[in-house]
Amino acid sequence: MTEAFESQAPADDAAHLLLVDDDRRIRALLSRYLAARGYRVSAAVDSADARRLMASLAFDLIVLDVMMPGENGIDFARSVRQSSNIPILMLTARSETGDRVRGLEAGADDYLAKPFEPMELALRIASILRRAAPPTLEATPEPSVRFADFIFDIERGDLQNDGQSVRLTDRERNMLQVLARAMGEPVSREALASDGANERTIDVQINRLRRKIERDPANPQYLQTARGAGYRLAVDR
Repeated sequence: MTEAFESQAPADDAAHLLLVDDDRRIRALLSRYLAARGYRVSAAVDSADARRLMASLAFDLIVLDVMMPGENGIDFARSVRQSSNIPILMLTARSETGDRVRGLEAGADDYLAKPFEPMELALRIASILRRAAPPTLEATPEPSVRFADFIFDIERGDLQNDGQSVRLTDRERNMLQVLARAMGEPVSREALASDGANERTIDVQINRLRRKIERDPANPQYLQTARGAGYRLAVDR
């Protein structure tokens, strides 16, 4: 059964969140908390329920539990990614690196291990939505780098492909900024890591980024592997 929670009438431009979790208590707690912070919130008990909602409503972000009966959150995220770039924040009771990597490989933008404070969830949601917002129509300031048909504004973290905005996750944007500032010089995995990410996690993120900027991700021309040193971004200037 689908549920909707709103504390007061949300603003016309309020983000609409889809919360997918089989735990009724968690759905109620998080839905009321997020609604109180000004979001529109709809809740689904499983992936099938979520699909029914997504067929008729537009959402700005999915908060998705990993451990659910039937189709789990990782498989659902992978399915969503086949046709949509909607941001996904994954909730998991597992904090092992392997589970984080599988979630990122499936297309999640971020993950949060249970138990967590609702405030942290709200802050992560706000950060993802801020990054996912389309750029304002104004002149692109310097500095920026070019490679093929791409222009990347380093300061704003805005990637354009032949004039069209390319959506990046927070982690992808941060890595691309570090690589772009190196102006073609190799960057170590340690320099690309954030939040204590290990080498395997960085490699996963690099592969996801390659799928967005390379014609043949298996044979990258721009986001290259620098053997023994890390990665480099081959820029035109």
